[in-house]
Amino acid sequence: MDTLAKTLIALGIVLIAAGLFLYLGGKVGFLGLGRLPGDIRVERDNFSFYFPITTSILISVVISAVLYLLSRFR
Repeated sequence: MDTLAKTLIALGIVLIAAGLFLYLGGKVGFLGLGRLPGDIRVERDNFSFYFPITTSILISVVISAVLYLLSRFR
């Protein structure tokens, strides 16, 4: 049970750090997430559709790498 608690705490810290980074990065505008090549954006007169596929893949790769590193050094 002790290992589960430590894992959940570490995961919470990583998620908070990632959330703050994305929030502050969006305010500053240096990340460019959401406007990457490959993100699908369709805008019509009364309709807009946005699917950030490239951004989703990039975030998934980063999170997977962080979790992999956390599991290796635990």
